[in-house]
Amino acid sequence: MASRVLVIEDEPGLVLALTDRLGSVGYDVDCATDGETGLELALDNTYDVIILDIMLPRKDGFEVCRDLRKKGVTSAILMLTARDRTSDKVVGLKLGADDYLTKPFESAELLARIEALLRRVPAARKIPDPYCFGDVEVKIRSAVVSRDGKPVKLSAREFTLLKHFIEHRGDVLSRDELLDAVWGYNFIPSTRTVDVHVAWLRQKLEADSRSPRFIVTVHGLGYRFEG
Repeated sequence: MASRVLVIEDEPGLVLALTDRLGSVGYDVDCATDGETGLELALDNTYDVIILDIMLPRKDGFEVCRDLRKKGVTSAILMLTARDRTSDKVVGLKLGADDYLTKPFESAELLARIEALLRRVPAARKIPDPYCFGDVEVKIRSAVVSRDGKPVKLSAREFTLLKHFIEHRGDVLSRDELLDAVWGYNFIPSTRTVDVHVAWLRQKLEADSRSPRFIVTVHGLGYRFEG
């Protein structure tokens, strides 16, 4: 199946050029010309890569990136902009972007970056929505979690971590892998960050957080989700 790419860009000429170039090499491409529409498309569909301009009408790229990560969308995000200030790049990466490309650019470089993102951020496994384990129900798209029919309040980071566990159920995930996938930027306070968030999830979702059934520790390696 062809990888799916969403282009969120308001310059008509660039939209046409990107659509033609990406389509010519086999990508399935959708487009949006403003931030609100792009956000709706990204939430309603599954994309492997989102190419996201910063300067957009209705909602800028920083806001779109932030909202996507808060909603648990794990698609790779490549920010595309005419700005080249380091501060803009830092903001984008801290909000959850995976890469950054400054206009003007060569199409060969864009394609190479997309290929690198697809290798680094593989397409998420198909999971049912809602996803249920034990007495827990997780509504992926709406980012709503309940346990025994009662709502469970999770932070955006806790939900993203839970969603990543579900998408990689059965896999042993190291702390470094989880930091890279869920926190998504290089400045990391300490690997204890993962342990703390796992402990919070266990307290909220496990019947006995000291003897967890679903988010289990694999000593010396990391964690495995068995829901």
